[in-house]
Amino acid sequence: MSLRDIPSVDHLLNHPQAASLISAYGHALCVQAFREQLALTRHAVLEGAPSPDEQTLINQTGDMLNSWLTPTLRSVINATGVIIHTNLGRSPLSRSAREAILSVSSGYSTLEYELQRGRRGKRDMHAEALITRLTGAEAALVVNNNAAAILLALTSLARRKQVLISRSQLIEIGGGFRIPDVLKQSGAKLVEVGTTNRTHLRDFENVIEDRTALIMRAHHSNFKIVGFTTEPSLTELVELGKRHGIPVLDDIGSGALLDTAQFGLGHEPTVQESLQIGSSLVAFSGDKLLGGPQAGILTGEKGLIDKLRRQPLARAVRPDKLCLAALSATLLHYMKGNATSEVPVWRMIAATEDSVEGRAVAWRKYLGQGEIVPGRSTVGGGSLPEETLPTTLLALEVKHPNAFAGRLREVDPPIIARVEEDRVILDPRTVLADQEDDLLTGIELVLKR
Repeated sequence: MSLRDIPSVDHLLNHPQAASLISAYGHALCVQAFREQLALTRHAVLEGAPSPDEQTLINQTGDMLNSWLTPTLRSVINATGVIIHTNLGRSPLSRSAREAILSVSSGYSTLEYELQRGRRGKRDMHAEALITRLTGAEAALVVNNNAAAILLALTSLARRKQVLISRSQLIEIGGGFRIPDVLKQSGAKLVEVGTTNRTHLRDFENVIEDRTALIMRAHHSNFKIVGFTTEPSLTELVELGKRHGIPVLDDIGSGALLDTAQFGLGHEPTVQESLQIGSSLVAFSGDKLLGGPQAGILTGEKGLIDKLRRQPLARAVRPDKLCLAALSATLLHYMKGNATSEVPVWRMIAATEDSVEGRAVAWRKYLGQGEIVPGRSTVGGGSLPEETLPTTLLALEVKHPNAFAGRLREVDPPIIARVEEDRVILDPRTVLADQEDDLLTGIELVLKR
């Protein structure tokens, strides 16, 4: 069959079966898709492939249009057992946070408007009062992530000056983000103190000079150094800073407002503890253990926070209305004392072993197959390294488990599981209750293929 047998774009556009594509995707986009599909077809025919009929061409074009318009950012079901899964969007939001986003996004809002005075306001006000009341800080500032918070603090307070930090805290987190790189971008001069495994308070004191603007501590939120190690405590660093009139910036990362030890985990430093010890500034994330949207939060002394607000960079890293709405709604859960029942990450952490086991057993009964096995859930998200929670898993014995896990990712909504010891593993702890029906339906569909 020759190239002359391939129909034209106009011919296909006028085909009765193309009407539904034009209705769904619009004329202009269909023209583009038919052109690309016909170009592919011509190339295939020149390579010796038979020319497809018109119906096949229309179907192929429909598949192409669908692939173009299918969003790549989609909701998924997290059955991995990693609670704060960075690759899957970190913390899912509470119902109240989602409703707050919908409320402020469906119309106009008071983002920068004071209702009582009827004049322009500041977006800082929306979350600051809640943060300061919860943490006891004098002031607070929200930016779009914790890396931005550190960059803003260093740029405002230490540009062309020195920042002291222990060599053991020059960390790298996901995506290649490194503390030294942020320091460099801020214009501050990094002064590495001590050695990789052992840093003493005297190491800090010995390098302090007139150009020293900040002492910084970066919490080991995603790794541990064990063995022959030592570091000055935050209390010691704060006392040293006070003696020399140098502010202490504490980057605690995860943003814990609750004590993780009460749930059988290791203790993660909380914002309140850092402030009580006397840190001048505390920086943390909004979308890790705090359980809210992506945000960076700075709390501490009012004079320093006000200086950060005046820095031109603050405008470049400011949060939008959706972030502030979700963050405020999340903080209200802590104010009301219901974070462990309403904030999803804390609900998962606080879930009892019996409740998790009950869900796994119910899944097995519904599916009619699988083995109930003990396992461990991980907090994840750069929080509590090596800390896990006991859980109950559903292990599916299937042929070609990696291929099966791949087919689970193709259902709607996609199901993200893990493969261990040639079995597909599903952890109920990280599956939201309102996603459970979709989970079981999706697994059942793949099992029947």
